[in-house]
Amino acid sequence: MSRAAPEAKQRFSIFYTVPTRWADNDIYGHANNVVYYAWFDTVVNRFLIEEGGMTPGVDTVVGYVVSSSCEYFAPVTYPEELELGLRVTRLGSKSVTWEIGVFSAGSDTSAALGRFTHAFVDRVTGGSAEIPAGIRRAVEALPTAP
Repeated sequence: MSRAAPEAKQRFSIFYTVPTRWADNDIYGHANNVVYYAWFDTVVNRFLIEEGGMTPGVDTVVGYVVSSSCEYFAPVTYPEELELGLRVTRLGSKSVTWEIGVFSAGSDTSAALGRFTHAFVDRVTGGSAEIPAGIRRAVEALPTAP
């Protein structure tokens, strides 16, 4: 498998600011890898709530993360204000794959690139479900990564 390369900021269309926290740093003096996954989840869910009308704890159809990965290119640390860019790489009828670029403030090149796939399911039955209409509209409005 070939290693991904850092991404240019202009390849993302929507951004969210995420501050690093003291607790994010590990013994090596930079944000620990597990923290990146929390940032990815926060950014995607913020998009789903603000743009897609998702109501956590109430919606009958929910997205489960079924795969995830991250490529790291440069360390980030506390204190920093990060800019996380969001885009879609695949939109199906029952799933969506996201990419999240992590950018240090003022940088045009990603420090990391995360990916994960949401599969949508009926919260009660656990069975596969169509992406809810509001979420689909919001996702369709995002440019798809090449």
